[in-house]
Amino acid sequence: MVGAPEGLGGSEVQGPGPLIDRRPGAGGSGICAQYGVTPLQPRPDQLLGIAENVKNRALQPVNGLRHRPAGDASGWYIWAGEVLSDAPGFFVPLHAEHLAEWRPEVLPYLALPPGWRFLIAPGYEDVWFDETLLAI
Repeated sequence: MVGAPEGLGGSEVQGPGPLIDRRPGAGGSGICAQYGVTPLQPRPDQLLGIAENVKNRALQPVNGLRHRPAGDASGWYIWAGEVLSDAPGFFVPLHAEHLAEWRPEVLPYLALPPGWRFLIAPGYEDVWFDETLLAI
């Protein structure tokens, strides 16, 4: 599994706590409250950049990072596995409303604002702020 950035350890997830509802469709306000940030949920018609490998539910971990939204783009890029490819066509556009069909466990993280990243796998969660995402 991909390691967390130095100084930002992940947390073992034993299940949702009393204030954080991570069920698909529950929204991301619990995740945002946990990290003290204002939620910025993408509109259902906004686009995500998503790797086709996200459809393979056996491929772990699931990674996401968010740049600033622009136009119809939510700023989210999501992929599965330990390697972020730079191959042309690695990311394809997907409307946010269709993500539940690919990986519903990602939905609560979509409310994280620009500059935030996540890495999740069964029993593992890491969420952190990456200022460099705001410069792109």
